[in-house]
Amino acid sequence: MKRLDMFTSAMLALVAGAGLASLAPPAAAQSTVEELTVTGRYGRAPDSVRSLSQTVGYADLDLSTEAGKREFRHRLQLTARYLCEKLGETGSGDAVAPSCRDAAVKDAMQRAGTLESGFAPRGTTWVAGPAWTAPYPKDWMTKYP
Repeated sequence: MKRLDMFTSAMLALVAGAGLASLAPPAAAQSTVEELTVTGRYGRAPDSVRSLSQTVGYADLDLSTEAGKREFRHRLQLTARYLCEKLGETGSGDAVAPSCRDAAVKDAMQRAGTLESGFAPRGTTWVAGPAWTAPYPKDWMTKYP
């Protein structure tokens, strides 16, 4: 009789555990980080290099569309400009040393291109993630449409 009670208790625990596991969201439904980091570097010599980085989110964009790609690239360019201005960049670079902004944009665009090339359409069941919040003030952005 005790053996039967132990077996019944073990089975109940197993069934209860399986039931709880089925309540967890599937791995595909869990949120993933959808952002790319832009890094601005200022200075010509390795000892004097200073840098700032900022992530640019795209959870609210469908990068399989031209409009989504255009908005993502615009965000990357504005973020690169903002970071390099914060680092004190005042002018453009030359053939030997590109400007902070040119280098940051080039790097970000290369990585964005890789990301976009493998991006599958979001589909009809996609729910846009939260809108990305820019690191710069809204009035600053109006200077650079």
